[in-house]
Amino acid sequence: MKIRIKGNSIRLRLTRTEVETFCAEREFGDKTEFGTNTFFYVLKAKDKIKHMEASFKENTITVFIPAENCNSWANSATIGYNAEMPLSNGQTLKILVEKDFVCMDERLEDQSDNYPNPKL
Repeated sequence: MKIRIKGNSIRLRLTRTEVETFCAEREFGDKTEFGTNTFFYVLKAKDKIKHMEASFKENTITVFIPAENCNSWANSATIGYNAEMPLSNGQTLKILVEKDFVCMDERLEDQSDNYPNPKL
């Protein structure tokens, strides 16, 4: 799972296996280690919410997606989900969770588990 953060926006991109695992287990996460500290990022299905939400606690960003969305996402043409979460300071946090496609240009990273790019 890849994470991209810019300003008040967060984007998670999941490979085919990661989406399948998330849909089956209702949770998927990864981490980045910084010596003595670890940064975690997690996608979780949550019942009784209509829109995605996010939290940041104890070095962990957790993005909550409505549980109904994870039931068929792996086997559907749906690319992803987005939402804007109002914050207590009057700002908003933009949240995007999507399937990871093969890049159109050459990359050194392994893309064998990415979804086929519809533009290729």
